[in-house]
Amino acid sequence: MHITAMVRRKSEIGALGEKIAARFLETKGYRVVERNYRKPWGEIDLIAEKEGIMRFVEVKSVSREALPDISREMDNRPEELVDRRKLQKIARAAALYMESRGDKREYQIDVVGVIMDVVSRKARCRLFEQALEDNL
Repeated sequence: MHITAMVRRKSEIGALGEKIAARFLETKGYRVVERNYRKPWGEIDLIAEKEGIMRFVEVKSVSREALPDISREMDNRPEELVDRRKLQKIARAAALYMESRGDKREYQIDVVGVIMDVVSRKARCRLFEQALEDNL
């Protein structure tokens, strides 16, 4: 596959994963208030609110062309690709987001891992709340 096609495919997988994650969070009682918040100091995939707490959500998506059993745990979990440095960067962007809006509410950093099977059009999501507990 040509490198341009790979990059395009990766961004398409990311965008689709974010849409799937947003719908998944809505079923969990989240209200998505903003998507793809980008500033020079960082980006946040989804900003949501649940039970009065602002949630800043990093979405990590992978595509498997043919998953034998999507309900089985995967060897390579996408949420494990989000390292502490990335979470700290999201936390800084979240703090600036809250400060810029004068919002004094509690907030936290969550991660959603999305594994997609594009052939069967199925996806599996896993939610990890408070992925960076000691930062807030």
